[in-house]
Amino acid sequence: MITLNTLQDWLNAPVENEKLEFKEAKNQFDTVKLMKYCVAIANEGGGYLIFGITDKRPRQVVGSHAFSTPESLNKIKAQIVKKLHLRVDTTELQHSDGRVLIFEIPSRPTGQPIALDGAYLMRAGEELVAMTSDMLKRIFAEDRHDWFCEPAASALAAGEVIDLLDTQTYFELLKLPYPTHRNAVLERLQSDRLLYKMSDGWTISNISAILLAKKLERFSSSLARKAARVIFYEGSGK
Repeated sequence: MITLNTLQDWLNAPVENEKLEFKEAKNQFDTVKLMKYCVAIANEGGGYLIFGITDKRPRQVVGSHAFSTPESLNKIKAQIVKKLHLRVDTTELQHSDGRVLIFEIPSRPTGQPIALDGAYLMRAGEELVAMTSDMLKRIFAEDRHDWFCEPAASALAAGEVIDLLDTQTYFELLKLPYPTHRNAVLERLQSDRLLYKMSDGWTISNISAILLAKKLERFSSSLARKAARVIFYEGSGK
């Protein structure tokens, strides 16, 4: 659930987050451009497109009137589903400095980049550009069998992810302050490709479970057998 506390964490983030895209959109926002951003963000693993925030740092809430009626908001969501086959959720926050509209964009399917009118898009700074050939190759190669990338658990709520993974130790090892809001915790793991946000919830991959599980036994029995083993030998031989 996205709240004003979540928004404040985003505004205070010390570094840029590739999962966040801020736009002022004070009055309106071009529908085609919105579609393009949905394509680019989905191709990069999903994230948030946020209206009513300044593009440049320090980020400030300026308020947005884009898609301000329920009818216009439902219409654009339906258009996104029809055109891109993406179910995009939206959240409206009433900040003291104005309305903030947030589009939550899921990741593209594994091994399948998304195109708009034949163009595969990604972000490059402030611009939307055609995806590079090497990035397309990596995406198309994703559905080749790779046990480490297979899901260890899927369709998880945010609280279930926090309950299964030792996120506190993860931040300690990276010498990073632990975020005050759990959404920021999950977004950091997502940016490091240790967690994936899909349309039905969060997915933990096998490699993420091996690295961060509090107890591997809470995943599948086959995964539990992959735990690291330490063997002590007496003497100089076996």
